[in-house]
Formats: sequence, C-alpha cells, structure tokens
Amino acid sequence: MRVAMVTLETVHQRDAAPQRRLDRIAGSLVERGHDVHVFCAQWWDKKIDTFEREGITYHGVVRSAESTRGFLLGLPLAINSCDPDVVHAGATYPPAIAAASVGATLARVPLLTDWYDPTVGDGFLARRGLSAPDRIVTPSRLVRTRLREQGAAADRTGVVPNSVDFELIRETEPADERHIVYARGLDEGANLESLLLGLAELREFDWSATVIGDGPRRNEYEQQARDLRIDDRITFAGELDREERVAIYRNAHVFVQTARQCRFPTELLWGLACGCVGIVEYHVDSSAHELVEGRERGFRTTSESELADAIREAGEMDSKTIDEEFAGFDRGIVLEQYLDLYRELRKQYGILR
Repeated sequence: MRVAMVTLETVHQRDAAPQRRLDRIAGSLVERGHDVHVFCAQWWDKKIDTFEREGITYHGVVRSAESTRGFLLGLPLAINSCDPDVVHAGATYPPAIAAASVGATLARVPLLTDWYDPTVGDGFLARRGLSAPDRIVTPSRLVRTRLREQGAAADRTGVVPNSVDFELIRETEPADERHIVYARGLDEGANLESLLLGLAELREFDWSATVIGDGPRRNEYEQQARDLRIDDRITFAGELDREERVAIYRNAHVFVQTARQCRFPTELLWGLACGCVGIVEYHVDSSAHELVEGRERGFRTTSESELADAIREAGEMDSKTIDEEFAGFDRGIVLEQYLDLYRELRKQYGILR
C-alpha cells in the first residue's frame, strides 16, 4: 500500500510528541513493506526536491516551514502526483488538513487525520480541518472527547494509542533496582512536586527513586528534594535513551505519573509494559488515568497523601519485569489498527485493490 503522509514539520525539524507519533507509524509501515511518502517542508539539502531516508521518501512541498501559504497551495497537486492508496495527515497545522483533503479528492482516496492535540484554532481552514477527514484518530479518549466538543462527528472519530516495542523490552536486561521511577520533561507541567511531597511522607520506609528527564525546572526540583531531606534517596538521571529507560523500568516496582497535561502517557505505558505498578495523579487535562483504570496493578490518586498510600499499597504487590497484559500496545498490533482503518476507508470508497 502506498501511504501519503502529511506534516508541515517532521521529527527532523521539531522533536515533539505529534511528530514522533507520525514518524513511528511511518517507520512501522516501511518495516511491513509498505511505500511511505511524507509531504513536508524541506529539512535536507534545498537543491533536492525529494529525499529518501530509512525507506521513507520525503517530498519538499516548500523550502521552509514558515512558508505555510505555499505549503497549502502546493500540497494537493503534490499528493495527487504520488498516486497514493490513502492519505494520512497530522494535525499539528490544522489548515494543512483542508489542503490534504483536496489532494485526497483529486487522487480519489480517503483521508485519515491523526489529531494528537485537541487545539483546532480559528478560521475557515482550521475548522475545515476538523470536518474534512473521512476518519479522525486520536491517541486517547481525552483528545477524542475534546474534538467532539468542538464539532467533530462522533462516528468519524476513534482512538489508536501510542505503542511500545515488546521485542525491545524482552531483549533489554533490567538495570539496578529502583523502587520508584518518574519520567518526563521537567517543565511547568511536570508537577514533580506532588511525587516529592508524597515521598516525604514515606521517610520511615525503605525506598529509592529515579527521576528521568531534564528541563528548566530541574534545579528547582533538586532543591525541593534537598529541602524535604529526601535528596539522598533520589537520583536525577537526566535524559536517557530508550534502551536505558527500559532497563530502569524493568527493575523498578512503581511508575508514578503526576503531570498536569498529557495527551498520551507514553513513558507510563513503557513502564507498565515493563511490569511497573502504575500510580497516576488525576488531572482534568491528562489522559494518564486511562491506562490504569480498572487494572489491579494501577492506582488513581488526587492528593499527595493518597499518592503516598498508593506507593505503600503497591509495595505489597508482586514484582514483574514485563506485563503481557499490555501486549495489545505492541507496535505491530497498533500498526494493524491503522492498516484496518486504511482498508475500511478504502472499502467505503469502493476501492478493492
């Protein structure tokens, strides 16, 4: 199947969650033998209109991501010239969805939109980006609900989560034991203070914790740990690559998620798949609770004292280094969800090949 993917900026220009999600999908499609063409602003040698990397063909619709008008004007014909079987558009720049819908119409193929963030924006093109797709996919029920509140048709929206690599998990040896782990960029939304205050209530217990991630509030959080006199039991590990994170998760007992905003808790998912007990502090703008609801090895809390109680209760549970209950989030199975959607939409269009 030939898939035309649309994103003004790729991970090579902006390393953010929506771009990483599309990049994972594109890579998985290529590994499965599909033909992937990404229509974007150029990020390579400007003398070359197309560029191939790791099996993905990138088409430079415009020279710079700042040329949004040119991107909108050039995208429909660019998509049509690719002769795709389906168009898969990211929603980081909603007006581009409207342009992608014109390209899909010209090519007589369906349009699926991956809407990671529920921010639609103002103006006709932005609103058209919400109504034009044949199907809208979101990473969580939270994002789906927010889009429906803004006018997205219920029967055109669905949830496909982020994925993890179970093969990598199985092949990675557990690192030194850590009782508690937290992983996120340490910015304004991290809310690490909830975990630190919860841990301060557990001074009389034997525990160690690792904080993975970096950001503008790291120094502030390190100082708070010192002020609470628990800094000798907390390791601020900074940024780690995926293999290093998985090694820590596999030998940790509890993964704590306290962030105030989260479209999809990817690191929490990795931790749960690695056998961690999940503890999530509920926030109205976070979807993290969706991964622990109804699960025996999961807790939802609303305060530091509840978080401390959950850590104590989690300590009574068996330790695991992998949890097959989350095998349904493996990258191959999640990819099949996308492929099933492609086939379903093509069938609706009367395309049987």
